[in-house]
Amino acid sequence: MIELNIPGRGLVQLYHLVCDVNGTLAVDGQLPEGVKVGLSALRDRLTLHLLTADTHGKQETIDRQLNIKAVRIQPGDEATQKAKYVEHLGADTVVAIGQGANDAGMIRAAGLGICVLSAEGTAVETLLGADLIAPNISAALEMLEKPLRIVATLRK
Repeated sequence: MIELNIPGRGLVQLYHLVCDVNGTLAVDGQLPEGVKVGLSALRDRLTLHLLTADTHGKQETIDRQLNIKAVRIQPGDEATQKAKYVEHLGADTVVAIGQGANDAGMIRAAGLGICVLSAEGTAVETLLGADLIAPNISAALEMLEKPLRIVATLRK
C-alpha cells in the first residue's frame, strides 16, 4: 500500500495500480527500457492490473515479459469498461495510469489518476481528467516509488 497525506485533499491509501498498455506502458507494442524494472519495484506495495484492447496484437509477449496476464477490453465502449474495472476494485484505492481517450473514465474514477505524455499521442480528455501529468511512463512509475513528489504537487 502507498499512503499519501495530501494537505487540502486528505489521506489517500492506494492498493491497486491499473495501467493501460498500448501508448502508456508500451509504444507500438514494445515495452520501453526500464518499464519492467519500474513496475517490479512497486509490486511489493501495489497489486498490478493491466487493461488492454491489444491494439498491436503483442499482448501475449508483454504478459510474458511482465509475468502478468492483462485483462482484455472488448471492442466498443472501452472507456466504460475500464472505468467499471477501477470501480470494481474500489476506485478510491486505485492509482490509474493512461493516455488514450479510452483511459479518461478510469483516470477520473481512480483515487489518483495519472496521465502520461506518449510518443503515440495523449488524448486531451484524459489529460484534463487527470490529477497529475507525467512526461512518460518511467516518470509516472518513479513518482509512485517516491510518493512525496505526488504530495508536493497536489497539496493545496
